[in-house]
Amino acid sequence: MENVQLTVSDFVALVNQTLEYAYPTVTVTGEVAEFRVSQGKWVSFKLKDDGALVDCFMPAYSLRIPIEDGMKVVVVAAPRISPKWGKFSLNIRAVKPVGEGSIKKGFELLKAKLEAEGLFAPERKRPLPRVPSRVAVITSTESAAYADFCKIVNERWGGMDIEVAHTQVQGDPAADQIIRAIKYFNNLEQLPEVLVIVRGGGSAEDLMTFNDELLAREIAGSRIPTLVGVGHEVDHTLADMVADRRAATPTNAAEILVPDRREIIRGAHQQATSLGHQLVQAIDQYSVRTRDQLEAAYRRIRERLDDSFERLATLRLAVAQLNPDTVLQRGYALLRGDVAVGKAIEIETHTTVITAEVHDVRSK
Repeated sequence: MENVQLTVSDFVALVNQTLEYAYPTVTVTGEVAEFRVSQGKWVSFKLKDDGALVDCFMPAYSLRIPIEDGMKVVVVAAPRISPKWGKFSLNIRAVKPVGEGSIKKGFELLKAKLEAEGLFAPERKRPLPRVPSRVAVITSTESAAYADFCKIVNERWGGMDIEVAHTQVQGDPAADQIIRAIKYFNNLEQLPEVLVIVRGGGSAEDLMTFNDELLAREIAGSRIPTLVGVGHEVDHTLADMVADRRAATPTNAAEILVPDRREIIRGAHQQATSLGHQLVQAIDQYSVRTRDQLEAAYRRIRERLDDSFERLATLRLAVAQLNPDTVLQRGYALLRGDVAVGKAIEIETHTTVITAEVHDVRSK
């Protein structure tokens, strides 16, 4: 083989070109060591196992789940030699914890970070409408979880305008696809009343999509109230922690989203029956009060009439005693005329009228 003389720059460029052709991306698993963040913009660490280590480098915004020394991670990267430093490294495109312990550690680190920012605070949670008419759903339309969700919604209520965005719900592209779907619904001229994100159960690694920092922040910043139902009841992800309402499962999300019309009808019947009984009782009580009031009024009127009749009888007796006929019946006489000597007078008794002449008038 001919010995080709190269400049250092040409050599590095040739090696990088060869690496790019032979290994455009590699996926490497190892343990994190010497993790550091520079100027809040760049992340560097070493990835090691028992036999070797390699330098890793990435921009800070690409780190979607916090990592620290000792965690086991898998990285998707492009191998490169730095022209400036002459060092071989992996330029990281994506990194995520692997293994139960590392996944849990990454989850706890990010949870503490978001909690410190107040993203889980109850006071920032918004209520969902009781019966929404326009609903946006983000999920895999090929999943059993979506089928169960639709079945329960239609059984319980139905008749809503539901727009679905189909996305992956696990794997490296899933978080970004869900983020784009959230942005799409939030940029509609007429916003849906609720944004629902559902996914069925799975392993801790399957659910890692919903512990992505950028996805959690996108859900927290949604203009539309959010309802997230991911995994089984025991599963807790950062996505449902920042959501306005968490559902234990996709089925539970459907139950939270809409009421059961059968229960509402049954409740309305019970309420109508109860109101009917209350109305009958109210009418009975009103009738009793009215009857009592009428009887009391009748008694007062009767007492006043009795008093009036008694006073009238007394007055009639007094008037009768003053009647001239009554006086004449007792033997008295009624005298009319000028009582003077020589004058004629008229004397009325009970039975006769006498005309007489006055012969004598004496003072008594």
